[in-house]
Amino acid sequence: MLTHYPHESITMDGGTVFHFVTDGIEAALERAYEAANGQDVRLAGGASAIRQYLRAGLVDEMHLAYAPRLLGSGERLFDGLNNVPTGYEIAGFVGTPGALHVRFLRKA
Repeated sequence: MLTHYPHESITMDGGTVFHFVTDGIEAALERAYEAANGQDVRLAGGASAIRQYLRAGLVDEMHLAYAPRLLGSGERLFDGLNNVPTGYEIAGFVGTPGALHVRFLRKA
């Protein structure tokens, strides 16, 4: 987990371990790649963290779910990104009763 505050690792029932990384997005991603052992790594978090990864060009694929709910104010995911997500193309979408799911891939 990318965080501003040092914290001891937490082991959950079932064996999942959360490690807390305070030295930036690249260090957090490197730890995630090591832990994934060749499998996909997924980013989850607030808009600010995701924007950092997008700005750094470290996101290959995005899955966004647009839900028609009025939740009040919050952070806007794409604020201040200028050319992002224009570097992505829609790879597919699925509509459900609760949301529109859109998959984006980074353009080659």
